[in-house]
Amino acid sequence: MSLHNTNITSKNYKKLSIQVSLTGFSYCCFDTLNNVITSFKEIEFDTSNKSIKIEDLFTEAFKKNPELRAAYDEVMVIHNNNLSTFVPTALFDENYLGSYLQYTTKVFETDFFTFDTLSKYQMNSVYIPYVNINNFLIDNVGSFDSKHANSILVEKILDNSRNNDEKKMIVNFNPGNFEVIVVQNQKLLLFNSVEYNTPEDFIYYILFTAEQLSLNPESFQLELLGTIAENDPFYAIAYKYIRHISFLDVTKLQEKNNYTTAQNQKHYILFQS
Repeated sequence: MSLHNTNITSKNYKKLSIQVSLTGFSYCCFDTLNNVITSFKEIEFDTSNKSIKIEDLFTEAFKKNPELRAAYDEVMVIHNNNLSTFVPTALFDENYLGSYLQYTTKVFETDFFTFDTLSKYQMNSVYIPYVNINNFLIDNVGSFDSKHANSILVEKILDNSRNNDEKKMIVNFNPGNFEVIVVQNQKLLLFNSVEYNTPEDFIYYILFTAEQLSLNPESFQLELLGTIAENDPFYAIAYKYIRHISFLDVTKLQEKNNYTTAQNQKHYILFQS
């Protein structure tokens, strides 16, 4: 047997995941041999100067972070925006991607659409990626796989709902918007992305969703993810109206990295990509 098998020698068991948005990006490096996260960083853009192009902000960040220019066996790019929706496989036709999004988002003729397949759950996630960021990344990291953040989020939450016949609501909280997901034993009952300004907006939408799905605030489970913390007014108002409220359990995820519970809740999607 020849020891010069190029496949083995050129593999470095490193994977890079980058979660991109218009306000910045976060990335982490995985050691794929031991299935652990070896490093992680969050980069926020200064978006006050409207004349600066997003590509220039990325260029600057890539210059400052040599890790982004290292060699990886695989690169995963996660698009994080609220321009996505889920479509059951039975109703899906890839020639009409734009038509699935027109009910939830403003769609333009020039938009580019793509989709992720969640084959385990017989559905597809249709979304509008950041084409300009993709083009920048093709030039700077070479080929990569990409997914929408919500595809990873919903798949993980469905996986975790296995054998649980109770309807459960999960809220993934971000600055300016949050995702509401209702699942029951690996079935997705509802997914929505909602923009908010105040804690009142936040609780209004949660209670409205609960009512639509006949969930009693005295008995259903609400689990929180993302940037929400126990000492903020959003948590306080939810705690006031919902009896069973908790943070999503991230202990399994923490076994694969050295980051805090709060960081694992905030970067739940990135850390599992």
